[in-house]
Amino acid sequence: MSKGGLILGIESSCDETAAAVVERGERTLSSVVASQISTHARYGGVVPELASREHLRAIVPVVRAALAEAGVALDDLDAIAVTAGPGLAGALLVGVSYAKALAFAAGLPLIAVNHLEGHIHAVLLQGLQNATAASGNNPQWTGRSPSDSPDAQSLALVVSGGHTHLYWAQHGEGGWRYRLVGRTVDDAAGEAYDKVAKLLGFGYPGGPWIDALARFGDPRAVPFSFSQIKHKIHLGDRPPRTKAAVSAPIADLDPHFLFSFSGIKTAVLRYVELHGLREEAQARAARLFAPGADARPPRSKEEALELCPQQVLDLVASFQHAVVGDLMKKSFAAAEALGARRILVTGGVAANRELRTRFSAEAGRHRVRVEFPTLALSTDNAAMIAAAAWPRFQAGEFASGELSGNPSLALGGS
Repeated sequence: MSKGGLILGIESSCDETAAAVVERGERTLSSVVASQISTHARYGGVVPELASREHLRAIVPVVRAALAEAGVALDDLDAIAVTAGPGLAGALLVGVSYAKALAFAAGLPLIAVNHLEGHIHAVLLQGLQNATAASGNNPQWTGRSPSDSPDAQSLALVVSGGHTHLYWAQHGEGGWRYRLVGRTVDDAAGEAYDKVAKLLGFGYPGGPWIDALARFGDPRAVPFSFSQIKHKIHLGDRPPRTKAAVSAPIADLDPHFLFSFSGIKTAVLRYVELHGLREEAQARAARLFAPGADARPPRSKEEALELCPQQVLDLVASFQHAVVGDLMKKSFAAAEALGARRILVTGGVAANRELRTRFSAEAGRHRVRVEFPTLALSTDNAAMIAAAAWPRFQAGEFASGELSGNPSLALGGS
């Protein structure tokens, strides 16, 4: 029996400790995120051991802050939801262990949520909140949930630092079901952004830097391209080796919907070496990360040129143009093949301005609706975890006391 439909969500899959209270999967009462960017920036990427330690420090005050911001106590909650995977093993362990202890102490059911499903529900949550605002309703619960969307079928692109997946999402009896239709066979798109940014001497995470700098460069200066991915015979029935979730063997997926970003990362490296840009990049990194330096993406062409020459701006713009183009081409091809009338684009890379602009323009040409979460809901947060947990709460899908974090947790089948 539901009290008021309040679920506390907890997220700790990577480098952000987050907690949120969401009402019936629709209305966000609080969302608190403790970022670790400053901890990992000097290393150019997430250091798993440091991430776990930071989660241990932050999780109790973050959960307390989320409850206080929502104006609720543990007794007011219906359930506690937590990210069970995929993600970093130690980071997941912190969130799962704390959620289990809190649920046990409060006598509340525990709901395990897949991080990728959470990202998909970030878009659904935003859509419901937009619909509520447009209808002129007061901020009271409207009685709906993300699973009540009139769009029973959608193509979802989850694109972030650890994931680049295409899912066919269907709503039916018992909530949402997912089928994997495409994925990266190596690096995720956001991972390529981070590595290219580090190679060029910029900050971490790389996405905001690349996106900011790309505005001031020529996107066609460097002719990057993506070749058709072919099935790799040597893999047999095994899934490709990536850091993302374990999923269907590559042979079970249409090669037209497979991504690969390691090649363009290598192409950028070769360009840097061929044009003698490595030393300049190392000097730039030293300036940006010197004690007391104001390491932030440039806001104007003048600031960008103070940071790097036009040649580098053109390289960055060309890199981003190629990556966004590949994501767009394969997403719309999959939507056409599946007959999808709606594409949900979510994950950290969904905050990219060029991606949003080009996907929206392409959607008009294809007569397909494309939806994004807000910028705050694009990156890791706990509101999306609580929203994804609501249909599971309604279906009575609760986790046992044996729940453990699964770094390779898959979402959906082939």
